[in-house]
Amino acid sequence: MIRRSFTLMAGAALLAAVLTGAGPALAQSKKIVIATPGIPPIYSVMIAYIAEKQGIFKKHGANVEIRPFDNGTAAARAVVAGDADMSWSPTPPVINQISNAGVPLVAVYGMPNPDWVIGTTETGKTCKDIAGQDVGVDSVGGARSVALRSMLTGCPGVKLEDTKQIALGSGSGPAIIAGRLKYAVLHLDDLAAIEAQGKKLNVLLAMKNTNPTSHYLMLVVRKDNLAKNRDAVVRTVAALIETARFMQDPKNADAVAEMATITGNNKAVTKAALKAFLDIDFWAQKDDGLPRNKLEATAKLMKKIGAIKPDKEPVTYDNLVDGSVWKDANALVK
Repeated sequence: MIRRSFTLMAGAALLAAVLTGAGPALAQSKKIVIATPGIPPIYSVMIAYIAEKQGIFKKHGANVEIRPFDNGTAAARAVVAGDADMSWSPTPPVINQISNAGVPLVAVYGMPNPDWVIGTTETGKTCKDIAGQDVGVDSVGGARSVALRSMLTGCPGVKLEDTKQIALGSGSGPAIIAGRLKYAVLHLDDLAAIEAQGKKLNVLLAMKNTNPTSHYLMLVVRKDNLAKNRDAVVRTVAALIETARFMQDPKNADAVAEMATITGNNKAVTKAALKAFLDIDFWAQKDDGLPRNKLEATAKLMKKIGAIKPDKEPVTYDNLVDGSVWKDANALVK
């Protein structure tokens, strides 16, 4: 009788434990594939790799696989095709995809402050000297290509068509260092890597000056996939929020810099780049990183420069963003 009572009690305790842990267990049962830009990955998406390496995805019951793509535009296409669940993708091309083709993507988290610059190893040049030059981008129509077009609006008389775009994926920085290229669209970590090699780089245009209301990167998901797997998506975003806070804590700078060496740069470069990114509040931690004014301004600019077809209207903010995901995710972190 005593043994039977003990067995019943143990069974009840086990059942209670299973029910109590049902949330994380269910989340773990659905894998979320996040497509990231860059092979090797670009510095901005270190947030996903650090969440994986630090066990923060696992902590929040998120079963995540990171899958790299050549660029963020290709990553977004993988989400549309169903080959990935979510992607970190550049805001302008995503807005263009939704506006022009009605692709069913929605943003749930973002990096609002672009770090794009147009740089050259030549001295005494201005933005007008870029006309007729080879310019390194990721792909024609990709994030760096769109950034090039956008920044050139701040250089009267020079248009995208006046340049020759050289598609290099995330390899524009190495091409500059190797001397194979004199002009390129670059990230802050590219600048740090180039300077670490003793090369002087002159910045001709910077997105923060030419387009201060522009928006950089969004974490996007198919609307139908979000509806089916909302809990897993929320847990994934919760892990990214906690990771953003981890990255911004000064005591973690060395650890972050060490993990960021998977970008192909050494620790000295990645640590210098980390400071530059933190100085512009690159990784959102206090909000969803999807401010209405920036997204609407970016959509308006895409229409103005012809990236959105004449017979199409820019996607509205309410159709572009699902703000409820970040709110629920942030509640989990707290």
